[in-house]
Amino acid sequence: MTLLGPGTLHLCIDMQRLFSAEGPWPTPWMERVLPTVVRIAERAPDRTVFTRFIPPFRPEDMPGTWRRYYEEWRQVTREHLDPRLLELMPPLQRLVPPAIMLDKPVYSAFAGHKLRDLVSERGVDTLMITGSETDMCVLATVLGAVDLGLRVLIVADGVCSSSDEGHDSLLTLYSKRYSYQVETVSSEVVLSQWPS
Repeated sequence: MTLLGPGTLHLCIDMQRLFSAEGPWPTPWMERVLPTVVRIAERAPDRTVFTRFIPPFRPEDMPGTWRRYYEEWRQVTREHLDPRLLELMPPLQRLVPPAIMLDKPVYSAFAGHKLRDLVSERGVDTLMITGSETDMCVLATVLGAVDLGLRVLIVADGVCSSSDEGHDSLLTLYSKRYSYQVETVSSEVVLSQWPS
């Protein structure tokens, strides 16, 4: 069986300076997985979508528990944040365009309709996922993709987290509990077939 067919889209979640060592929410592994993500995206930038997590301008702009969250993290609201931290990591910026960039205000890339519409318009049946963080935005996006009936491939050495325990637990969860809908693969396997 071909791992990566013509209906495959590379979805790279939140590889932004916001989550790098220079940002307020550092994900120490990001620099380690970045070369892998770059290699995958460079192979087919026209089949790559990057998401960016965009905090609200003020906590009051968000509902419910999000408001409380940003009251604790006020320095990360756009009212206080250096806007350069919202940018993709520098090696990925140069791939847009032809890669597409979608902004999102919450964890899941499927919040709103933009990604769902793009998947439908392009006839995507498989999402190959890289990015940050394995146990937060990647998790929310994976579950959204599963709900849509999409095949999900997680590049195990192309995702990162600020929590080793969370990362390891989620990779185990994906392979044990979601084995019908979610597969974990290595970048070596991906790069041997990408683009197909």
